[in-house]
Amino acid sequence: MRIGIGSYTYTWAIGVPGYSWPKKPLTAEGLLSKARALGVSVVQIADNLPLHELNLTELNSLRRSADELGITIEIGTSGFETPHLLKYLEIAKVLDAKLLMTFLENSFTPIEQVRTKIEQVLPQFVEAGVSIAIQNNEHHSREDLTTLIQEVNNPFVGVCLDPANSIGVLQCPDSVIAGLAPYTISYHIKDFTITRFNDRMGFSMKGSPVGEGMLDFPWAFEVLNSFGKKPNLILELWTPFTQSIERTIAIEDDWANRSIKYLTERLKLNQVS
Repeated sequence: MRIGIGSYTYTWAIGVPGYSWPKKPLTAEGLLSKARALGVSVVQIADNLPLHELNLTELNSLRRSADELGITIEIGTSGFETPHLLKYLEIAKVLDAKLLMTFLENSFTPIEQVRTKIEQVLPQFVEAGVSIAIQNNEHHSREDLTTLIQEVNNPFVGVCLDPANSIGVLQCPDSVIAGLAPYTISYHIKDFTITRFNDRMGFSMKGSPVGEGMLDFPWAFEVLNSFGKKPNLILELWTPFTQSIERTIAIEDDWANRSIKYLTERLKLNQVS
């Protein structure tokens, strides 16, 4: 396992629609600098920092920067439309990225339709040596995702495991980890707490730095290891908006540092391979 950060580590620094915008939004190049400062060796650039908006010159510059810093780039997007996936395959080739993370955008897309779309592009991904990691989220159950992976039945298609997301379909993280571990090729590692409201009518689910919330990461890694899985761990944060965009970005940055410290010091994971 290698520790990495992603564009959802620094969501507020990049910019969140509907909220005040950062004075100097974090760019893909800036994300590489963050990774270097934290001492991590993987960066996953996802749909909130869309790579298809960069031109070829900018992509090549990003690749050179990553090479100079010794950082591996993974890329991410959303959806399964054939032209879009093939566009991102070309981006992966430019950036020498060996993994594309994507996810189902809504609950109305049948799993069988997704399988068909994946199978249409899969030969080209296999030829390029690029894996497709499908993230579990609040739109489909772990059983749906398991069925999809089993039916495609190709080592270049697997799961981007994000145990917190499946709470949206009323599936607890432990069962999601146990069910999807055999197919996991990427791991979005984030933490959270659930507390009851003061009036006791309902609960609140909030993000926290990794290791300071409710998830049992040592157990999760044991489960992954039992299936011979050692995915890259991409830190994500659910940092709540607090007072101002400047204050929120400062908290986000602090949480990133505390999370990496937990992973390296408490769990003894290597930052750089």
